[in-house]
Amino acid sequence: MLWVGWFGFNAGSAAAANGDAGMAMLVTHISAATASLVWMFIEWKKTGKPGLVGIVTGTIAGLATITPASGAVGPMGAVIIGAVAGLVCYFACGFVKEKLGVDDSLDVAAVHGVGGILGTLMVSYLGQTGVLGGQGISQNEDGAYLTWKEQFAVQAEGCLAAIALSVVATFIIVKIVSAVTGGIRVSEEDETKGLDQAAHGENGYSLN
Repeated sequence: MLWVGWFGFNAGSAAAANGDAGMAMLVTHISAATASLVWMFIEWKKTGKPGLVGIVTGTIAGLATITPASGAVGPMGAVIIGAVAGLVCYFACGFVKEKLGVDDSLDVAAVHGVGGILGTLMVSYLGQTGVLGGQGISQNEDGAYLTWKEQFAVQAEGCLAAIALSVVATFIIVKIVSAVTGGIRVSEEDETKGLDQAAHGENGYSLN
């Protein structure tokens, strides 16, 4: 459902039923498929078994990473983005949880955060006209296209601005919610038995 819905998310950004929308849909699919395979093979190599949860997480990593670039890269660029997404986001998940000790049960920081930054930066090169089917990105005031290094600087600046906004806005929201509710961290007991049971008195999923 999420994979198919992402087609509307990226292709719909073209605001038209044209070639740009079609290409955005294609590269979105390619990146997601590539990332899921890369994630699966890494997990298979490390644990001895391929896992469905890992495949799905890899798919989401590919979707998140291609999003900033879906309107600018070609199919081969999407393969590269998907492969990098699967590789980097896989190890980012372990780093965030094990090294930083962040309780990120949905891997939002490692998959969406790291993936989004990767895609935003990689489009500076892979989106250039003539580079693996790139569509061309932005132009300067004289109408000439920026070099990939110039575009990289623009993309990096955008990443820093987005990170700064997210950190400040999240900090404010967390402080307000904590003040109103008395804290956003659930008890260890509720965390163990699950929030579906703690908040609603029922289990959302039964695997028995």
